[in-house]
Amino acid sequence: MKLTLEILGCFAILASLLPLIKTTQWWVRMLDFPRVQVAVLAVSVLVVYEWLYGLGHGPQKVFAAMLVAAAIIELVHIYKFTPLVRVQALRSKIKAPKNSFGFMISNVRMSNTRYKKFLKVVRETDPDMLLINEPNQAWADAIAELDERYPYCIKKPLENTYGMMFFSKFKLNHTEVRYLVEEGIPSFYTVVELPTGKKFDLFTVHPQPPHLNKDTDTREVELLTVAKMAKDSPYPSIVAGDLNDVAWSYTTNLFRKISGLLDPRIGRGFYNTYNAFVPFFRYSLDHIFYDPAFRLIRMKCLGFFGSDHFPIFIRLNYEPLEADEHEVPEPDQEEAEDAEELLNEAKENIQQSPT
Repeated sequence: MKLTLEILGCFAILASLLPLIKTTQWWVRMLDFPRVQVAVLAVSVLVVYEWLYGLGHGPQKVFAAMLVAAAIIELVHIYKFTPLVRVQALRSKIKAPKNSFGFMISNVRMSNTRYKKFLKVVRETDPDMLLINEPNQAWADAIAELDERYPYCIKKPLENTYGMMFFSKFKLNHTEVRYLVEEGIPSFYTVVELPTGKKFDLFTVHPQPPHLNKDTDTREVELLTVAKMAKDSPYPSIVAGDLNDVAWSYTTNLFRKISGLLDPRIGRGFYNTYNAFVPFFRYSLDHIFYDPAFRLIRMKCLGFFGSDHFPIFIRLNYEPLEADEHEVPEPDQEEAEDAEELLNEAKENIQQSPT
């Protein structure tokens, strides 16, 4: 029992320390995800170890101190997504907002065939805009009725789990299907025009996650490239999609600061969307970041429909005159240099990797 606790404790300590390394190695970046779980493990091992064996000797005290440090490291990363901090994205105070819209994001899981259940969620939620990740042609055919509800759309169903479809009740301008980093991994760009004539940029993304023999070079390049595009755009921007990264990772935090976009989860909650099948291991993989010109009306995760992701819904209002009331995230000099270095190194690694 003692050996088991020591092994589990050492794992928790390593799992908290390794992600501090600025690397795109897949086995390191995967440890960005289970911050809550590692913190729970570290505290649990500490409590049980002290209860059974005490902390009287020097090595035991060192072990206990390292477990405490591990838990603190993990909590430092996630505490911003609790009510303990001030919200970053302010709520709208307008009672009848005329520039409001609902946006639903859903990774449908290509192998999931509960099409009717998904359509029921869409009908009940009735979003003005709908982003779907992972659709293949079977999904595109099964949900074709959405064409009647949404007069504007961008469709790129694929059989590689990186298909993407976007439906809108609002007019879309300058629409592009882009392959920013990898062939077969599309992203969308469009200028959305609200009924009042107001316009904003929309970038949708779905980069690859870290997994065996797949480092996060391409993910980092895509996210930081989009961050710069959103920052340089003359329109207010929204970036949405399955980022295959958690809200509290260094990369996502860097993306937020480089883009200058707000994260509505800060100060409110995790809004975990994945994995719908495993309650204890759930992470915030589906994201929406937006310009300070927008105000939050409401945000919530939606019900299970067969995918390994829960859909997420957000309602925003375009209020540019109150944008200055937000604290806009900005990178410091070190973070700006980190972003450039990360982009350059990742691009070099991509170019050197075999095709």
